[in-house]
Amino acid sequence: MGISLILKIAGIGIIASVACQILQKSGRDEQATFVTVAGVVVVMLLLAGEISGLFSTLRSVFGL
Repeated sequence: MGISLILKIAGIGIIASVACQILQKSGRDEQATFVTVAGVVVVMLLLAGEISGLFSTLRSVFGL
């Protein structure tokens, strides 16, 4: 895990929040909610690979 993952998550958060603010100002609250949920899902998908690597490392360390 490096700084690139943190920067990707921060970039996705900034883009999602700007899009959400623009959509809310134009009166499209439902689309703003969908953009927020989509941002969370994308970040969770990025983290899923890292969590999988963590569990495989733990298995190899403890011999499970």
